[in-house]
Amino acid sequence: MHFRFEIIFDYIPLLLKGAALTIGISALAIVLGSILGLVVSFGKMSTRWYFSWPISGYIHFFRGTPLYVQILIVHFGLVPACIGHTDAIVAAVTALALNSAAYTAEIYRAGIQSIDKGQTEAAQSLGMTSGQTMRFIILPQAVKRMIPAFGNEFIVLIKDSSLVALIAAPELMYWSNVMRGQYLRVWEPYLTAAFIYLILTYSLSKLLGWMEKRGVTG
Repeated sequence: MHFRFEIIFDYIPLLLKGAALTIGISALAIVLGSILGLVVSFGKMSTRWYFSWPISGYIHFFRGTPLYVQILIVHFGLVPACIGHTDAIVAAVTALALNSAAYTAEIYRAGIQSIDKGQTEAAQSLGMTSGQTMRFIILPQAVKRMIPAFGNEFIVLIKDSSLVALIAAPELMYWSNVMRGQYLRVWEPYLTAAFIYLILTYSLSKLLGWMEKRGVTG
């Protein structure tokens, strides 16, 4: 096998541009997914069935169906219904955020429920409301325990973002496919893409490890 490095050098600017968009889409999706996931987790833990049942259905749908299908539904259905036309980047962020919210909701729920109930009772005995107890007592402790799980979710999201190439979002895999189509080569574009993804996920893993050693997650 003759590996042609020159075609990689030709596409490096586009691949790096695509990698930057991959990071941007993933970061925005995890932020939006985390915010929505918090709301979803409260709905899931609600004792009112008209909150908990629809939320449970949402979680089961996004955790039980392929992300590939979800991206197509959002791109060709949800986004045009909301803004009148489709947009690959908007659809990519939306689909990834909705999917991530279903997983981060379970992370929130597990983290919140891991805090001893005695702390809630003690806060309420001091006159704090349920909202104040959650904001000042429960969530600050739970978030520290959830950081590793959120880090893993971000890593998964970076890898899953490669699927948005199918709707022509110009991220890393999109330009890898363009390179393959132009040169009719497989090894160079896909091994290069794999290497860049590996750098991104490895760097994030090391950052999480550093945070744990510094006691951020403890």
